[in-house]
Amino acid sequence: MRRSPSEEGSSRMTRADRKAVTVELADWAAARHGVEIFVEPKTAVTETSVVLVAHDGEFTRRRIASPKAAQSFAHDHKLPIYDATVIGYPQRMRDYSRRQTLLRERADREALGD
Repeated sequence: MRRSPSEEGSSRMTRADRKAVTVELADWAAARHGVEIFVEPKTAVTETSVVLVAHDGEFTRRRIASPKAAQSFAHDHKLPIYDATVIGYPQRMRDYSRRQTLLRERADREALGD
């Protein structure tokens, strides 16, 4: 089954989308230190994306136009960049997620009076 031209273009990022993502990522990185970029390749179900990971494991993920766009962003902001399929993700990212889960569970228990 073939997609119509309008359907094919729906997953592509517009210039405004690319600019907005760049600004969001730049703001996020500027507010943290020790930020590294991990590029996730395009797959059958997702577009190319980047994960920015701070020194404490806090992270954010955004779709990006291409691996080349990720490299340009990293170069412009003097951030190290890695291929997530080769390097994997840092342990601090998983540790951060686990800490956040524990904090949410504790807050929920406290809210219930346990």
